[in-house]
Amino acid sequence: MEGPEEHSSLAALLDRALAGDGRSAARLMTLLESDVDATPAIMSRIYPLAGHAQVIGVTGPPGAGKSSLVDKLAAAFRAQGKTVGIVAVDPSSPFTGGALLGDRIRMQGRFSDPGVFIRSMASRGQPGGLAKASQNVVALMAATGKDTVIIETVGVGQEEIDVVRVADTTVVVLVPGLGDAVQTMKAGLLEAADVFAVNKADYEGAERLVKDLELMLHLGSSGSAWSPPIVKTIATEGSGVDQLVGSLAGHFDYLQGSGEYLKRRRRAAVAEIDGVLRGQLMSAIARRVPAFDVYASQVAERKCDPYTAADRILRESGLTAEGLG
Repeated sequence: MEGPEEHSSLAALLDRALAGDGRSAARLMTLLESDVDATPAIMSRIYPLAGHAQVIGVTGPPGAGKSSLVDKLAAAFRAQGKTVGIVAVDPSSPFTGGALLGDRIRMQGRFSDPGVFIRSMASRGQPGGLAKASQNVVALMAATGKDTVIIETVGVGQEEIDVVRVADTTVVVLVPGLGDAVQTMKAGLLEAADVFAVNKADYEGAERLVKDLELMLHLGSSGSAWSPPIVKTIATEGSGVDQLVGSLAGHFDYLQGSGEYLKRRRRAAVAEIDGVLRGQLMSAIARRVPAFDVYASQVAERKCDPYTAADRILRESGLTAEGLG
């Protein structure tokens, strides 16, 4: 239970962060990642302030050059006078569980810029390509005044596209030579993309990849007024970045003009509330049912099926429909 002293300290930390103190913001991000008890108080303070920023998700297979592209996007936004927050979700170290920080190395050119705040987060094995606290950290960056927040995911696999639930605009980065057309269809990235970036466009096979994407977009047309543009980039040289920024602005204008923006935010809100409820219910059940691990062992040993175990756990916790009623 949080005491008055801890509450006062947290309030002061929030005051400093919202006033623009980067160190205080970094400490709050650490709390959002590690302190479940502090999270509700932080979120209740910052959430009403976090709605103005454009949130851009950048996802794609490993080796697509996402970090280099994010670095150049940040530079382009800064040239427009916008402040930028970057949430770079790195794979977890198998030894420490911490982020490997590869993204920070590739974005080191942004560290001297006070208008850019970079936070690396370890995925800690979280499915979906995002760290568990990513959405809360995005909200904090927006609340502290960042005009644009960019989320770079861990290299996606078959279903790692959770960034769609957090971002207003999702950029799918593909490169020639990795079987991208097939991967796009399998992973559902075709549906996830608001903008495609074909990076390393100077590589052999780039034009073929563009044509494959154009064909798939035509075949998979949903009748939406927005057709994802395909932008060719060479991130290491900054080529195509201005065009990509223009496509991002175009999509954001489309969202706001069509009413799709509020629809997406509502869907994201449903998913966010669902995630919080699941977490709180699981915590409550774990506190009320000391034999949770016993049931897990019984299921593992095939002495009990998962549905029967879940029913028994709910009954013991008092969280059945009758108990909640």
